[in-house]
Amino acid sequence: MPRRVPGAASGPPGNSEPDQVTGPEPGEVTGPEPGDPVLAVPPDGPPGKVRFRRTRGFFRHRSVRVVSVLVALGLVWVLFSVGQAAVKNNGQSASANIAEWARDHDLGPVVTFGEWLSYNPPPKGGKPAFSLAVPSGEAVSPVSPAHPVKPPKGVTKPVFVADIPGTLKSLAGTPIAGEGQWRVVERVNGEPAMLTTFLRDATYTSEVNGIASIDQRLVKFSLRPGSEDPGPANWGVPDYIPAGQRKGLLATFNGGFKLDSAGGGFYLNGIYHGTLEKGAASVVYYKNGTIKIGQWGRDFAMNSSIAGVRQNLKLLVDRGKVAPDADSDVTSNWGATLGGGYYVWRSGIGITADNRVVFVYGPALDAQDLGQLLQRAGAVEGMQLDINPAWMKFDYYQAKNSPADPAPVPLLPTQQPSPYSYFSPSTRDFTAVYAR
Repeated sequence: MPRRVPGAASGPPGNSEPDQVTGPEPGEVTGPEPGDPVLAVPPDGPPGKVRFRRTRGFFRHRSVRVVSVLVALGLVWVLFSVGQAAVKNNGQSASANIAEWARDHDLGPVVTFGEWLSYNPPPKGGKPAFSLAVPSGEAVSPVSPAHPVKPPKGVTKPVFVADIPGTLKSLAGTPIAGEGQWRVVERVNGEPAMLTTFLRDATYTSEVNGIASIDQRLVKFSLRPGSEDPGPANWGVPDYIPAGQRKGLLATFNGGFKLDSAGGGFYLNGIYHGTLEKGAASVVYYKNGTIKIGQWGRDFAMNSSIAGVRQNLKLLVDRGKVAPDADSDVTSNWGATLGGGYYVWRSGIGITADNRVVFVYGPALDAQDLGQLLQRAGAVEGMQLDINPAWMKFDYYQAKNSPADPAPVPLLPTQQPSPYSYFSPSTRDFTAVYAR
């Protein structure tokens, strides 16, 4: 505040000039004048300093320090566990392993939200990224074992008649070269044991579905456990295809949902994981190497001829007809998909009236499309196996000059998992197909 300096020294007494007003002297500290506003200052310092002291004091409490240490240790464990899952050698991508780890630790909604953010629906129209033409030497003509061939004169042994279905009609209208035509990829004793073909999607015509047809008279099916699902037990068979067990290997393909979401159980060589549910869609593996597909409790009951059972949801194709609810409540009835998208990678397995096994899969299928694809491949009973890209795989094996170590070939070149993934321990169950 400015101060008044008496003017007596500047004139004689009685001079009526007002006192001179000056500012404070340099360095002079002045106090508030009457009527000036008064600013309160906390006795322990400015507000920012007070907050810092209070925070520091809070963390001096023993209980707070203990909780902080526990939280830090928990974060270290989570990071270590996630890191181990990400680099697991099981043929899956790091992102797929992390997603599976999260679902195993009750973080499914977080994963689903993340997938929803990253989900992109398939593009409509377009052309496939690879040729569907039948390679030279693999083409076959339809033959049905329903019409037996008379053996040559003097031959009493029955003549084997290959089971080769007719060309499949394209879903997308006019077929392109090779579409729907069967080709031989595996032979047993010179006979066609496994055929494959491709069909484009009806709407997303750049997306291609793979189909395999397997003659049970020439092969044996083997159910294999996963190291995590169903998990460790004395299953009697390994959770992969070891180097000494690859001779005669023809094909491998993925199993169903994780068992805690499958709506059914798993049985193999006398050991159960969960309960075999009445009414559940089931692949039944017999000790003679054949399989059947149907509804547990209606079409099958446990008996001594059964080696394994894999259940998953309910039948998608039953007695030749696609399930009427295949196009409704897709997420709740047929599984949560990437971001809730309907048109995603799906796989299915079926059996035909003449006992062939058909496997179908593709990148842009809803449940109804999958059922119709099984139906078009000839299935009279069929079921969905798994969904989403990380677990979709069908590989056949070419022995060439190394019958003890055949090389795997993916049916669809667009499938994500490595074709070598079943040569090392698999976290999920799968099926191996061998020559008889």
